[in-house]
Amino acid sequence: MTAAAVIGACVMGFGVIFLLLGALGILRLPDVYNRLQAGTKCTTLGAFCAIVGVGIAEPDWIFKALIVAVFILLTNPISAHALARASYKSAVLPYDGTVVDKYGELGESEEAAGAPEAPGLTAGGRE
Repeated sequence: MTAAAVIGACVMGFGVIFLLLGALGILRLPDVYNRLQAGTKCTTLGAFCAIVGVGIAEPDWIFKALIVAVFILLTNPISAHALARASYKSAVLPYDGTVVDKYGELGESEEAAGAPEAPGLTAGGRE
């Protein structure tokens, strides 16, 4: 094994650990907003490290790997923000223990108050 293959495997392993932590966060956290946060932060870093690790381990693929990694870095947070905003406007309420609701403070909750709640979901976001 070359040094690049060992470094690439270590970076991929680091990424896999973050992907695992993101999966645990999605399972453990109480509502859609917290789950989106855990999933987005961990999967962005995890997927980035895994893809860059492949590029390091296989130097012929580094250019393609970096293009995909940059695409993930740009699109993952934006899509999570869009999902969270759409959930809030669809009246999916945050967990009862949520302390800060910035959208509600800015008047966004009036728009969400008129929308019907998604079927099968309770105030905590669980079925």
